[in-house]
Amino acid sequence: MPVLKRKNLTKHKIITIIELMNEKLTSSLEDYLEAVYMIFEKNNSVKAIDVSRALGVSRASVTEALKKLSDKKLINYGRYDAITITKEGEITAREVIEKHKSLYDFFAGVLGASHDEAQDNACKIEHIVSKDVLKRIIAFTKYYRINYGDEFKNKYKT
Repeated sequence: MPVLKRKNLTKHKIITIIELMNEKLTSSLEDYLEAVYMIFEKNNSVKAIDVSRALGVSRASVTEALKKLSDKKLINYGRYDAITITKEGEITAREVIEKHKSLYDFFAGVLGASHDEAQDNACKIEHIVSKDVLKRIIAFTKYYRINYGDEFKNKYKT
């Protein structure tokens, strides 16, 4: 949690800041954060135009989303500065990416869905799946691989 150094912060303002940080991200903001993280991992720098191109959205949409992520202390963003990701932002982005990978693995590796279909479904479901269900999917995927390999998905391909 960031250290608050301003002396004129009231208790109400501090609570508001904490609530903003703990508020669940919308699926759209998760996508933006994931894009910022992935671009940074690849290029070691991120600009708003990079995010716009990666997600296929307008620069105005990117600016709005980046301001929201900055307000939540997940990124550092200034209108003409390079975007950096905070430690909390990095943790959150990695969680989203891990959910996506686990769901993709289940859809493609267990159910035998095509790459595109597995990718599309993982993108949609990663934002709504509960932690408990995700743990069960991960556990089942591991169990399946150990015990059945490709037997099921090959047998029931459509």
